[in-house]
Amino acid sequence: MEFTLKTFIFYGFALMTVASALLVVTVRNIVHAAFSLMVTLFGVAGLYVFLQADFLAATQVIVYVGGILVLILFGVMMTSGHFEMPRQIKSRIERGQLLLGGVVALALFMLLLTVIANTPAWKNLIDDGTELPPTTEKIGEFILAGEFLLPFEVVSVLLLVALIGAALISRKEVRD
Repeated sequence: MEFTLKTFIFYGFALMTVASALLVVTVRNIVHAAFSLMVTLFGVAGLYVFLQADFLAATQVIVYVGGILVLILFGVMMTSGHFEMPRQIKSRIERGQLLLGGVVALALFMLLLTVIANTPAWKNLIDDGTELPPTTEKIGEFILAGEFLLPFEVVSVLLLVALIGAALISRKEVRD
């Protein structure tokens, strides 16, 4: 196997994604876990770029890193320190659930290895010199010129109403 700069960058993104995902589930501080989740989501976006899925990569960064992660951090900051469990309950939960979680994770890992081993090899379109056209143009034409225009606009208005409602609920004068 020939190692090019593209291969090193790919393996860098893959290693960064897996390492930060492991940090998400092993670190005890929830804020550090949220920031590790940010690195994981950026790594997944980078892997989408290698798959020539530019729309998915942009959506990953905008929606998950820009929106969902900020929401998670906001929720963590608003509720930190309110949910402390007694020490006896916490240790009992950790012992029982650690073993069960390990068994489930091992089973899922074996399932993934089986799927990977039985998947036929496919030719990478980038390696032969040809590139696919950007997917964002096709997706935009499909949404805005077809039968999905009305649902797309209805969802956008619904999200705008939800945003205005959230802003009104969070105002101090309304809460008091």
